[in-house]
Amino acid sequence: MSTVSVVTLAKGRPAHLHNQLLGLERQTRKPVEIIVAVMQDAPYDLPEFGFPVRQILVPGPELPLAAARNQGVAAAGGDAVVFLDVDCIPAPDLVADYARGLGELDGLLMGEVLHLPERATTGDWTYETLAGVAERHSDRRGPPASGLEICPDYRCFWSLNFAIRRATFLATGGFDERYTGYGGEDTDFGKILDQRGTPIAWMKGGLAYHQYHPHHMPPVHHLDSVVRNAELFEAKWGYRTMGHWLYAFKVMGLIDDTPDRPIRILRRPEAGDLALTGQQSHQPYSNAASVIRFLEAQRTSQESLQGSSQESSQGASQARTA
Repeated sequence: MSTVSVVTLAKGRPAHLHNQLLGLERQTRKPVEIIVAVMQDAPYDLPEFGFPVRQILVPGPELPLAAARNQGVAAAGGDAVVFLDVDCIPAPDLVADYARGLGELDGLLMGEVLHLPERATTGDWTYETLAGVAERHSDRRGPPASGLEICPDYRCFWSLNFAIRRATFLATGGFDERYTGYGGEDTDFGKILDQRGTPIAWMKGGLAYHQYHPHHMPPVHHLDSVVRNAELFEAKWGYRTMGHWLYAFKVMGLIDDTPDRPIRILRRPEAGDLALTGQQSHQPYSNAASVIRFLEAQRTSQESLQGSSQESSQGASQARTA
């Protein structure tokens, strides 16, 4: 690819954006531009960098992630587009790695992601210090040993850090802008690529460092949009997505997701739900799988206690009638 544009989605987190721009300024191969799709009412106050930084406003009552990505690509001038969430710092070779990979494969490429603990970017950070504290997510697969590896399941697409040729993106029609808020729009786009026969691949390289911020996983703080977007996906494709989150919500007693019926929200998340799912300051990433395992173990324990109690009651009753 001869030219590469970078598109980032941003709402708040000005320090994260500044670190990302510093990372882009330190690239071995500079992007031709960075387009910041600003999902808030006002643009950011940014210093000058060694490449054009263009801000486009994409405000909305909820996170307009799909629309922001589409408008970012529409404004881009590069032959290829790298998408980075605002909390990602690109490693020095990220742009060069993606340019090389997209020269080999006309598809969607997903680079590596390592997660940083709190305060890792406080002060003047270096790539050496980031590499020394970063961790790989325990429940996401790592990159191939080298080169590219095709992913046979479109659900592996993760929109945090990826790249695609601009013409290929435009040919898909882009992200479905009916998805608003958090969840589902990236899986839907992966499904669109799958239907078109456009490959999705992991790659060695294209590394981004994910900056710490408090989060909930499963995302109980986005309960409404996850439910709404799961139902939109079902209406479009015939089945629901985000099943692991819906399952966690069900075990927590937040929803009833009986098949062939609309999902019902039974109650709002409470302080205990937020405490259970919240990322702690010592954790570089939040983990839905560990919460689900805890909930399943808790449910098994409760069922065991109920069974023991019933057996005791039956035994006492039999003893009284003997």
